[in-house]
Amino acid sequence: MLDQPIEQHDTPLIDRPRPKPEASTEPPKRHRGIVVVGSINMDLVIRATQLPRPGQTVHGSDFHTLPGGKGANQAIAAARLEAEVRLIGCVGEDAYGRQLLDHLRNEQVDIKHVRITPDRPSGVAIIQVDSAGENAITHIAAANSQLCPDDLNVLEPAIASASALLCQLEVPMSTVCAALRIARRHRVMTVLDPAPAPKHDIPDELYEVDVLSPNQTETEQMTGERVESVAEAKLVGAELVRRGARCAALKLGGEGAVIVTESGLVQHIPPFRTTVTDTTAAGDAFTAALTVGLTEGMSYADAARMGCAAGALAVRTIGAGQSMPTRAQVMRLMRSQC
Repeated sequence: MLDQPIEQHDTPLIDRPRPKPEASTEPPKRHRGIVVVGSINMDLVIRATQLPRPGQTVHGSDFHTLPGGKGANQAIAAARLEAEVRLIGCVGEDAYGRQLLDHLRNEQVDIKHVRITPDRPSGVAIIQVDSAGENAITHIAAANSQLCPDDLNVLEPAIASASALLCQLEVPMSTVCAALRIARRHRVMTVLDPAPAPKHDIPDELYEVDVLSPNQTETEQMTGERVESVAEAKLVGAELVRRGARCAALKLGGEGAVIVTESGLVQHIPPFRTTVTDTTAAGDAFTAALTVGLTEGMSYADAARMGCAAGALAVRTIGAGQSMPTRAQVMRLMRSQC
C-alpha cells in the first residue's frame, strides 16, 4: 500500500536560476524557448465504430494521412501556444519526410536540427479510432530509431540555451537519457512524457526529472499500480515523486489531472467540458501546454489547468498535430469555464 501524501498549497516549479516572466492571459513575451527531442511520424488514421478484437475484421468509415509523432505533436502544440520551439529528430529521405518537414515549417517550429536519414523511411503510426473517440496505436519507429546520443552531444549548445527540454519515449531510450543528462548539466528544466512506457528496466534517470507526465496506462506500467480514480492518482503520484520526480503530473483523461510535488503539493485539476471526437493528441497537448506554462513562471496548478484546457480542445478534432489549439483558443476556454 502506498503512503497517503499530505495536501499543501501550490508552489511554483522554477526555483533555479531561470527567467520567470509573469504569467497572464495575454500572449507571453518570448523566452529562451523549448527544445523538443522526439519522434516525427506520418499518422495513418482509420475511423470505425469499434476497435477490432484479435482476429476480428471491422469496417472502417474514414481514412486520413496526417502529420504526427509525439515529438512533432508536442512541438506544434507549444508553437501554437506562442513558445519558441526547436525540434530534434529524424525523418526519412522520402515523400512522408518532405511532407512532415514542410508541415513543421508552416507551424513555425525550428527544424534545423532534424536529420534526414537516407537508409531508413520516415516513421509511421497506424491509429484506429472508434465512435467514442478512443484509440489504439501501432508505432513503427523507422527513422526515429536513428536518433542517437551522439546527435545530442553535437547539439548540446541548443539544449543548454533552452528554458526547457521536453522528451518522450518514441525515440531510443539511450538518446532520451543523453538529452536529459545534458539538460541537467546546464540547469535546464526537464519534462518527460513517458510514452510509450517501458514495462521493465526503466532507468532511474527517467524518473529524476523536473516534471514526469504519464497517463493512467503509463503510470501502471511504470509502477505496477492501477490508477482508476483521483484518489489512486494522488497515491501513485507520490510514489513517482519518491522515485525521483520533482513533480508528477498524471493525466486522467475525462477526470482532468493530478499534480503531486516533492514539496508536498497534492492537487486535482478538474477537466474542462468538451466534445470528444478523437483522443489521440490529448496527452501531447496537455504536456506541451504544461511545459509552456511552467517556462512562463506559472504555478503547477495554473500550468496544469492550461494543460487540461489544451487537451480538452485537442479532442474535438480528428488527427494529432492539426488538432492542437492556439493560445487564443486555450485562453478563451479557460475564461469561459472559470
